[in-house]
Amino acid sequence: MPKTAAIEDLLKVMARLRSPKGCPWDREQDHKSLRWHAVEEVYELMDAIEAGDDHEMAEELGDLLLQVVFHCQMAQERGAFNFEKVARHLVDKLIRRHPHVFGNSKVKTVDAVWAQWEQIKKAEKKGTKHERPSALDGIPKHLPALMRTEKLLKKARKAGLLEAGAGTGKLSKAVVGRRLFELTKYAQRNKWSAESLLRAEMKKEERNLRKLEKARERKKTTN
Repeated sequence: MPKTAAIEDLLKVMARLRSPKGCPWDREQDHKSLRWHAVEEVYELMDAIEAGDDHEMAEELGDLLLQVVFHCQMAQERGAFNFEKVARHLVDKLIRRHPHVFGNSKVKTVDAVWAQWEQIKKAEKKGTKHERPSALDGIPKHLPALMRTEKLLKKARKAGLLEAGAGTGKLSKAVVGRRLFELTKYAQRNKWSAESLLRAEMKKEERNLRKLEKARERKKTTN
């Protein structure tokens, strides 16, 4: 049996579910109604991975793939794109962003690979509506506050907007974890959302970092 048979069957099943004689629930969905389903499936996949459960991992990967084909089917119905276009775009991007595998680039270390990836990505988006002029661009807005804060700080450090040692100290990981927990408990006791508080602070710090970045760019152009 051809390796593509299962994918073809999956696409046919999805099309049938969305057809006039298909499933009422599947037919009434749209991209927005499904957006949080994909998030939930990712977290369930993470649980399976951390449990080391291959059976559950395969099932959760299937559920995540369902989200992909569901969105592709809905997009195809409105003439936007289809599964073939999504897969082809991914193949082309992987080849384009791995010139050290498919081309003549000589990078060998993980850090060099990541730097090359970012350079290629930036060049791809230059001059388009998806251009990322700031080193802080490209962080998903809907990431949980703590994850988004970590990514923001990582990008800021790479861009030299934070000192290499900024935020370091002599606290152990256990102490930091305990303090995070205690702060969350304190916020809850006061009927505050720790998630919202951190998100608000993170947005404020991001604005400050972007101002610093722009100031440095202006200084470069005037020198």
